[in-house]
Amino acid sequence: MRELLRGRFARRLALAFAFLGIGAAALTAVLVNAAFGDRFDTYLAKQQQVREQQLVALFTAEYQQDSAWKPSSLNDLAPTVTMTGSQAELRGPDGQHVWSLTDAMVSPATLAMHRDMMGIGDLGPARKLPITVDGKRVGTLDVRVPQGQIPAVDQKFRSDVNQLLIAGGLTAGLVALTVGLYTARRATAPIAELTRAAGDLAAGQRDRRVTAIPDNEIGELATAFNTMADRVEKEDELRRAFAADVAHELRTPLAILRSELEAVQDGVREPTPKVITSLHDETLRLGRFIADLEAPSSADAAAFTLEHRPLSLAALVRDTVDGLGDRFAEAGIAVHTDLSEVSVEGDAVRLRQVVTNQLTNALKFVPAGGTVTLTLRRQDHWAELKVADTGLGIPAEELPHIFDRFFRSRTARADGSGIGLAVAAELTAAHGGALTADSTPGHGTTFTTRLPALGDQRTSAGRAQEHTPTNIGSRRHRVCPPDAD
Repeated sequence: MRELLRGRFARRLALAFAFLGIGAAALTAVLVNAAFGDRFDTYLAKQQQVREQQLVALFTAEYQQDSAWKPSSLNDLAPTVTMTGSQAELRGPDGQHVWSLTDAMVSPATLAMHRDMMGIGDLGPARKLPITVDGKRVGTLDVRVPQGQIPAVDQKFRSDVNQLLIAGGLTAGLVALTVGLYTARRATAPIAELTRAAGDLAAGQRDRRVTAIPDNEIGELATAFNTMADRVEKEDELRRAFAADVAHELRTPLAILRSELEAVQDGVREPTPKVITSLHDETLRLGRFIADLEAPSSADAAAFTLEHRPLSLAALVRDTVDGLGDRFAEAGIAVHTDLSEVSVEGDAVRLRQVVTNQLTNALKFVPAGGTVTLTLRRQDHWAELKVADTGLGIPAEELPHIFDRFFRSRTARADGSGIGLAVAAELTAAHGGALTADSTPGHGTTFTTRLPALGDQRTSAGRAQEHTPTNIGSRRHRVCPPDAD
């Protein structure tokens, strides 16, 4: 039995149905037999009471004839008492012996034989029954009457009911087993398909999906599995695209370095300061790209390495904007700030990285002549920093993915690694906050960073002065919608 219960779920479910049906029938049989037994016991007890009352009435009538007990008259009652199969002894009011069947020459053996012939059962317990006449107790009858027997027709009825219950139990068990097998197969078929799909997915079939999706909890599980499989397939596509981008990103500076060094080795070019500077620039480019690749692992461990200290978020944002002022001026992008004094508790280096990643993202995708506006406000218990740009915006189908690692827009330039915004979002979450984005194509993008504010801050009397770098330089960036870099 234990081995059966350790089998497949469908078999165990079918057996459970069968056991339930048989158990219900068995319980019904027990309850019915208990009810019959109680009714029969009540029936037999009433038979005893009737015999006892008949004997008391018989002796009471005998006393009333002569207003006294006469042994000769009592002996005339012996045949009647014997017919009932009862043992009887009469005692007076003082408890003295008056009469018994032995006095009438009726032995216990004779009574037993009579009971066997009549089929009225064995004697019941002894009872002391008072005999009263006109409210006066004139004697006590010590009596044992037969317990009685269940009539044959009643016994046959009880036997027939039990046979029907047994047959019904077996039939119920068979029906329950059939229904259980059918139900179990229907219930476990989606689970079996889900198991096969999971095995195929683990074996490398990334396009494997569950097709049978019932409208129940298993269907919800199948839907969740398909969603997970879609996400895995999407991440595989992102990884492949990222690998191609990395190969392209590394190939260009390495090709330049190789060609320049071979030219110097072959004597075609002289190792002039200009050549050395060009080679140095390419190595710096490689270094920055490698640093970008290392950023995600650094962000993963941020929650464990953050150095929390109270700091002015307005001052941090202002310093970050000042540090990038020359790059915005060179790109011809105006930066405006409207910063209220709000303090937070966090890691200044990591929070500066969050702001820097958003600003460098704007540098890449806001065209010359565009504007970036930073607004800092306290909203309830939150410090809310908004970075709004006037770029071309993010396509609606790409907006949900811009915080995914290595996600790059189809129209993004090749110099983005696709991890800047992902790192910023993870660092913000490590501080107990959230980074979100709203964008309308053609109307720019707004990134909102929410961090837990420290204490009750009052807005400073004077807002921070707006920083508006001069639009200098004629170089224009290629216009692209922002991607996840």
